[in-house]
Amino acid sequence: MAANNRRMSGKKGAQVGSGGKRRRGLEGKGPTPPAEMRKGHAKQRAANAKARRTTTTGRPQQRRGGGRSTSELVVGRNPVYEALRDGVPASTLYVQQFIDNDERVREALQLAAERGGINLMEAPRPELDRMTNGLNHQGLVLQVPPYEYAHPEDLVAAAHDEGADPLIVALDGVTDPRNLGAVVRSVSAFGGHGVVVPERRAAGMTAGAWKSSAGAAARTPVARATNLTRALESYQRAGIAVVGLAADGEAELGDLAALDGPVVIVVGSEGKGLSRLVGETCDFRVRIPMPGGAESLNAGVAAGIVLYEAARRRS
Repeated sequence: MAANNRRMSGKKGAQVGSGGKRRRGLEGKGPTPPAEMRKGHAKQRAANAKARRTTTTGRPQQRRGGGRSTSELVVGRNPVYEALRDGVPASTLYVQQFIDNDERVREALQLAAERGGINLMEAPRPELDRMTNGLNHQGLVLQVPPYEYAHPEDLVAAAHDEGADPLIVALDGVTDPRNLGAVVRSVSAFGGHGVVVPERRAAGMTAGAWKSSAGAAARTPVARATNLTRALESYQRAGIAVVGLAADGEAELGDLAALDGPVVIVVGSEGKGLSRLVGETCDFRVRIPMPGGAESLNAGVAAGIVLYEAARRRS
């Protein structure tokens, strides 16, 4: 009996009631609304963002997850003139106050005015020295806006929108922006759908890459992948063959049937070739026959050869 008393001693005694004041709190509030209609819910925010994109463009935009680069400065009279002449995107042209107005300066100012959309700013020499960290700017500094990278999936979506098999080039360890620009130019020339570069330890879309592309960068997207190996595996899951170029590849370019369909061509650096993980991820490793005995080709030339072969088979 004592044990029973101990068990019952923990029970609460009589309590004062609410007098009916809490009755409304016990009433049902109806069915729970879907997540898209709940204020502050992640799905509602996503739905609102999609609606805004559709309102702006008339159709849902493709996924844009490649991020942006940082802005870049082109300094010096000849580099600034050449960048403007070659169509490198620019937001502002800074001109030193009381500059010696020679032919190059006049030509640069004329090109900026003809292109339109470029702000002309006059600045004292100390300000330009500060902007360029003391480089020899010669009184002209051109600001190149950040490049808007695509997401690797955007390139596949663009191909499907055209009703075509994806033809994509991925660069592994290519650090020279001029090679990147040359590859972009080849992809554009042979009907490819874009270029994928890693986010780290790789060339990006700088002014040098824009110049090497000879204008092709304006119409051929460059996507940036956080991890190139995972991006290639994602392409494989989408039914796209991944073909790596290697001097010791098991197959020869002319014998590779995979170029007839959806394909990603992976090009490594001229010195090291494909990295180990990327090479192991490839479905095929192919070599380009070189009767002349050269050990390797730079990325731009190698990509151009394989893209030509792929385009020839698709025509």
